[in-house]
Amino acid sequence: MARILPSNLSMDDFISACQTPLRKSIRVNTLKISVGDFQALAKRKDWELTAIPWCDTGFWIDADESQVPLGNTAEHMTGLFYIQEASSMLPVTALFPDSKCEFESVLDMAAAPGSKTTQIAALMENQGVLVANEYSSSRVKVLHANIERCGVRNAALSNFDARVFGGWLPEQFDAVLLDAPCSGEGTVRKDADAMKNWSKASTLEIAETQKDLIESAFHALKPGGSLVYSTCTLSVEENQEVCLHLKQTFGDLVEFESLQHLFPNAEKATTEEGFLHVFPQIFDSEGFFVAKLRKLGSAPAPKVKKRLGKFPFVKASTKQTQEIEQALNAQLGIDLPLQSQIWLRDDDVWLFPQALEPMLGELRFSRMGIKIAQTHKKGYRWQHQVATSLATGKETCCVELSIEQAREWFMGRDIRPESLSGLGEVLVSLDNHVIGLGKWVGNRIKNGLPRELVRDKNLF
Repeated sequence: MARILPSNLSMDDFISACQTPLRKSIRVNTLKISVGDFQALAKRKDWELTAIPWCDTGFWIDADESQVPLGNTAEHMTGLFYIQEASSMLPVTALFPDSKCEFESVLDMAAAPGSKTTQIAALMENQGVLVANEYSSSRVKVLHANIERCGVRNAALSNFDARVFGGWLPEQFDAVLLDAPCSGEGTVRKDADAMKNWSKASTLEIAETQKDLIESAFHALKPGGSLVYSTCTLSVEENQEVCLHLKQTFGDLVEFESLQHLFPNAEKATTEEGFLHVFPQIFDSEGFFVAKLRKLGSAPAPKVKKRLGKFPFVKASTKQTQEIEQALNAQLGIDLPLQSQIWLRDDDVWLFPQALEPMLGELRFSRMGIKIAQTHKKGYRWQHQVATSLATGKETCCVELSIEQAREWFMGRDIRPESLSGLGEVLVSLDNHVIGLGKWVGNRIKNGLPRELVRDKNLF
């Protein structure tokens, strides 16, 4: 570390920063709430917010967690914010420097647990298609839970070694984020044991994998598209050298874009190539590395043999789509979003992002879009994600819960709203934010929260 530390930084400051606990930070989920409304909410709860300079929706937060951790608050469980380390917000900011989306298709190559995936989805405003890949099958469940909580509906999840994308989906994406697996040298402030098994040999071995991954990312990118490569490590071998390897491999097809002006004082962490090499003492954050590259032309992609098997979904006819749309509007007052398509699988009704269709015969996805209904003899049984991803809270069949009732709801229990009764399915909300879908049984709302989202202790 002393060897690679820039001359204007001191080793003593580096060690001191590594021994200092991280400031807690969050990112407002603008798919659910505006930044202004969240700031007003935080003020009511005596949460002190300090803006993170490189993320318009990011804040360091000072909150009393002695009674309830932030992760168990109603606002977190409703998906209004995501607990995310401040420097972890940098890669997506680099990919979307204007805080608006001009991308139809984006690939997140190593997506779990979902902090950057949900950040991308918010900037895409749930439009286009976001392919979120995770190599570890056990972490795919966590990824799905987070995108579900945050109301993401334009994602397609996959479970592959990300080295496959360059051959399987060549030149398919407008933008690619490769937040690469790494040795984690930057995370020591969060995890005191992060360096316990560190070795130079393992660093070099990981770097070889990263070189394969960045080549795959480059092939998956359309000419003219943007690629952000990032790690939460500090070694030159896993960072600068990986990016320079790509430049050496593809020559003039690779252009480095300087991040020097990405945010105020970014030049303090900018390398001569224009990369961000964030040591923890510079911005009082985790250590992080971010590079942005542009693909200037086509490169021959690796040849692959595909055996996908039969695709189990059938695209709904115009008549079927109209019938489903009319039923959804009549029963819940919800309209289907534009740029989406209905697909059917046995009795299940799914809503896919329209931009996903060209990829459906090219790669096997573990989950696409959102499941909105199951068909039965009397019509449709609507699903939880209709509430969290499509409802606005302004629907007439929406019952506002008290904080006590919402607590019962998240614990999987039925609700008895005072002096109310009804028939059929009903949306439930807290502070005008829809949190679920239930069914009237007389004067009781039967809880429809999926079992995996039920929480049973230390709630708000």
